[in-house]
Amino acid sequence: WEVCSVGASMRAYECNAIKSGAYCTAVYCSQACCLNVQPGLPHAEPGWNHVASGNGSKLFPWDKMRLPKHVTPVHYDLIIHPNLTTLTFTGFAKIEVTVNQQTTSVILHSKHLQITRATIQGGKGNSYAETEVMVWEHPPFEQIALLAPEPLQVGQNYTVHIEYSANLSESFHGFYKSSYRTQEGEVRVLAITQFEPTAARMAFPCFDEPSFKAQFSVKIRREPKHLALSNMPIVRSVNISKWLVEDHFDVSVKMSTYLVAFMVSDFKSVSKMTRHGIKISIYAVPDKINQADYALDAAVKLLDFYEDYFSIPYPLPKQDLAAIPDFQSGAMENWGLTTYRESALLYDSEKSSASSKLWITMIIAHELAHQWFGNLVTMEWWDDLWLNEGFAKFMEYVSVSVTHPELKVEDYFLGKCFDAMEVDALNSSHPVSTPVEDPAQILEMFDDVSYEKGACILNMLWNYLTADVFKAGIVQYLRNYSYQNTKNEDLWNSLTNASISCIILYLNSPFLSPSDPMLSGQLRESLEVGTMMNTWTLQKGFPLITVMAKGKNVYLQQEHYMKGSHFSPPTGYLWHVPLTYITSKSDTVQRFLLTTKTDVLILPEEVEWIKFNVGMNGYYIMHYEDDGWDNLISLLKENHTAISSNDRASLINNVFQLASCTIFITSMNELIPIYKLMEKRDMDNVENQLKEYIVNIFKNLIDKQSWNDEGSVSERLLRNSLLLFACARKYQPCVDKAEEYFMKWKESDGTLRLPSDVKAAVYAVGAQTVQGWDFLFSKYRLPSFNTEKNEIEVALSISRNKEKLQWLMDQGLLGDIVKTQDLPHIVVFVAKNPSGYHLAWKFLKENWNKLAQKFELGSHSIAGMVIGVTNQYSTREQLAQVKEFFSSLDEKSSHLRCIQQAIEIIEENIRWMDINFDKIKLWLQNNKI
Repeated sequence: WEVCSVGASMRAYECNAIKSGAYCTAVYCSQACCLNVQPGLPHAEPGWNHVASGNGSKLFPWDKMRLPKHVTPVHYDLIIHPNLTTLTFTGFAKIEVTVNQQTTSVILHSKHLQITRATIQGGKGNSYAETEVMVWEHPPFEQIALLAPEPLQVGQNYTVHIEYSANLSESFHGFYKSSYRTQEGEVRVLAITQFEPTAARMAFPCFDEPSFKAQFSVKIRREPKHLALSNMPIVRSVNISKWLVEDHFDVSVKMSTYLVAFMVSDFKSVSKMTRHGIKISIYAVPDKINQADYALDAAVKLLDFYEDYFSIPYPLPKQDLAAIPDFQSGAMENWGLTTYRESALLYDSEKSSASSKLWITMIIAHELAHQWFGNLVTMEWWDDLWLNEGFAKFMEYVSVSVTHPELKVEDYFLGKCFDAMEVDALNSSHPVSTPVEDPAQILEMFDDVSYEKGACILNMLWNYLTADVFKAGIVQYLRNYSYQNTKNEDLWNSLTNASISCIILYLNSPFLSPSDPMLSGQLRESLEVGTMMNTWTLQKGFPLITVMAKGKNVYLQQEHYMKGSHFSPPTGYLWHVPLTYITSKSDTVQRFLLTTKTDVLILPEEVEWIKFNVGMNGYYIMHYEDDGWDNLISLLKENHTAISSNDRASLINNVFQLASCTIFITSMNELIPIYKLMEKRDMDNVENQLKEYIVNIFKNLIDKQSWNDEGSVSERLLRNSLLLFACARKYQPCVDKAEEYFMKWKESDGTLRLPSDVKAAVYAVGAQTVQGWDFLFSKYRLPSFNTEKNEIEVALSISRNKEKLQWLMDQGLLGDIVKTQDLPHIVVFVAKNPSGYHLAWKFLKENWNKLAQKFELGSHSIAGMVIGVTNQYSTREQLAQVKEFFSSLDEKSSHLRCIQQAIEIIEENIRWMDINFDKIKLWLQNNKI
C-alpha cells in the first residue's frame, strides 16, 4: 500500500499505487499530496475532504455545507426512547432513500449523536441483505457519511438503518430537557423538541434541509406515567414491559425535518372540535391547565378561519398546542404539534393583562398560519425564510381582525413597520432574501427584516393589488405548490396570474382567457408583480420619497434612506414604489407607481396640501419640501381628524398634541431614547429636564387614567403604558398612587387582586425598596404568579440596587429560580436601567461563551442582548470598548450581523448627540416648564 506522492492537481489514476496495480483511493486533494486512506474502501470521488480522526487524516466524501442531491429521503421510521432520569435518549432511524446519481456514499446530517451501528439495505429488486457500513463524521459541517460497499445505483431504493444514542440537550434546541416545579415544590422533567432551523440532526440522523421533504413514522418509548405527543395522532400503544410503553403515531404528511416534533411529559389537556372536524387540544403542566381555555377557543376560531380563507383543508386530523416551561422563542409551528412559551399560550382571566390576551391571540394566529405558509408550502432554502415568517406575521393581522375584532389589531401593525425600519435603515441591514449557508447565518435570518419587513411589504402589495386579487394569488400559490418547496418568483407568478385573471373576469369577455398570448403578454408587462417586488426583496433598506408641489405639478424623487451621514448609500438602488395620496380636494385614495429616480405627478387642480403614503400602508418614508410640512401642520392644528390616526402617527414629530392611542404610544417610543442616551453619558441635569418636559407633554392624559381594567383593549394598553411610563419617570401623583396600591397588596400577603392594567406600574414602584423587591421576588417564585412573571421581571430589573440586579442576572444564568429562557429579556431590562447598564455589559462579556452555547450564535436571543445592552451607548469610549471586546472573540462570534448593527447604532448615537445635544440643552433652558 503506497501513499500517493504526486501533486494536488493530479488524478487518482496517476498516483504511484495505481501504476503498480494496487487499489487506491487517492483523488484531488487540497494538500501538497494525497494522504493514505485505509485499504479496502471504495474508490474516492472528486470533492472529498480531509477530516481529522483519531488515526490522523482521512478523506470525507463531500466538501460543501449543503448536502448533495445524489440521495434523497422518502420515508423515516423513527424509534425514540428518552430516559428522563439519566437525561439521555437512544434512537433507531430507518430511512428509505432514492438514488438520483450514482454514488458510493450517503451524506446526511448528525450533531452530537453517538452512532453505534449503521447498515444499508436494498439495490436491484431490494434483494441483498442488510450490510454494515463504515460511518465517517465531519463535525464542522455537522455531517456524516455512510460508505456503501458498492456504488448505489440510480433509480434504486435503499434503506439506511442507524442506531445511536445522545444526551438530552441542555440548550433550547434539538431534543432537550425542560422542567417545572409543582405547587408542592417537586421538580418534574419533560423532554421536548425544537428543530428549526438546523437542530433535527441533534435528535436523529437526517437530511436536515427544507427541500428534503419526506414522510415520518414516529414511535416513542416512555414510562406508563408519562404522555407522548408527536405531529400525528397515536394509532396504538404497545406494552413492551411493565415499565415501558411504545406509542406508535400515524404516518405524517410529506414535510421538512425542521417541522418534526415529539415530546414526553406528564401534561394534561383540554380539547374541542372545529367546525371542520379538527380536534384542537391545549397541553400544559397539570397545575396550569385551568389557564388553557382562552387559547383553546382562539385556536378553534383561527383554524376555522384559515381553512375558509385559503379554501384548502387543514390536512391533519388534530392540532395540539403545548405550553412548554422552558422555551427560547415565542412559539414554533411544528405541523400538528405547535409549541409555545407558557406566557404565549396560558391566560388567566382574573390576573392576565390585556396585552397578554393580545399577544397570545397573535402568536396562535401566527403559528396556525404557518400550517399553510411554511408547512404545506415551504421555502426551498433559508435565504427565503421571509416566505414563511413574513406571511405568518402578515396573516396574524388579517385573521385576528376578523376572528377577534375587539382586539383592534390594525392599531398595532404600524408599529411593526416602524420596528423594521429601525433595523433596515442601518448599513448593516440585509435584503429580505439573503444568501446564507452555515447554521449561525441561518439563525440570523430570524430577525425584524424577515418578520416585520416581510409583513409590511406584503401589506403594501395587498393594498396595491386589492384584497381580493391578493387572496386569489396566494390561494393559487398554496394550491399549486402544496407539499413542495418554492422561491420568491413562484409567489410573484401566482399573484401576477391572479391579477390577470381578475381583470379578465372584470372585463367579462367570453373570448378572453389568461392563456391568450397577446392579452396575457400585454397584461403581464403592466402587472408583473415580480418586477416590482424584487426591488423590495433583493436589496436592503427602503426609499425616502421627497415631494415638492408647484401648482398642479408634484415633483417626486426617491433615494435610499440610511441613518448616519458618514455612510454613502449604495449607488443604483431604485424601488418600484406604489405611492398613495390624498389631497385637500379629495379624500379618495389616489395611486401612482414611481419606478424611476424622479418623476412628475400632475394633479387635476391645485391643492392646499397633499399627504402621501395613506394609512402608512407603504414601506417608505416621506419628506415634504418647500411649504409641504407647514401646510400639513396647519391642517392638523385646524382639524386633526382630517387624516387617519395612522397618517398622524407617520407624521409623529409634528403631532404630539393630537389624541390617539397609536399616536401616544408612538410618541413615547420616539422620545424616551433621547434622554436614555443622556443617562449613559451621566448627564443628570439635562436628562432630568428632558424627562420632566416629556412627562409634562403627557401629564393631562396620565391624570385622566383610571386605575382599573375598564375600557377597550386599546384603552387598556394605553393605560398600562402611560402609568408605567409616569411611575418610572417619577411623576409624583402616579408614584404616590402606585405606592398606596403596593402597600395594600403587600399587607394582604399578595392576596389582594390588583387591576391587571396597573400591576406593572405598582410593581415597578414597589420594587424600589429592598423590602419591596424581596417581597415581590417571593411572589415571583410561586406558581400562582406565573401569568405575572413578565411584569415582575421588569419591576425587579429597574431597581436601583446594583446587588439585586447582579443577583437577578446570575440566577437567570443558573436557570433554577429564574428560568434561563427569560435571561435575555432581564439582561436588556437591566441594561436600560441607569444603575444597571454597566453591570449588563460586564455580564454579557464575562458570560459570552455560556450564553452562546445556551442560546446559539446567530439566534434572536443573542442578537437581542448584544443590541439591547449597547444601543443606548453614545460616547467614543463606549464605542471603543464594544469594538475591542467583540474583535477579541473567535471569527464566528465577531462576524455576527448583530455586532455590526450594534457598532453602527452607537456610531449614529454619537453623531446625533454631537449635533443635537447643545441644541436640546439650550431649547430646554428657553422652554422651562
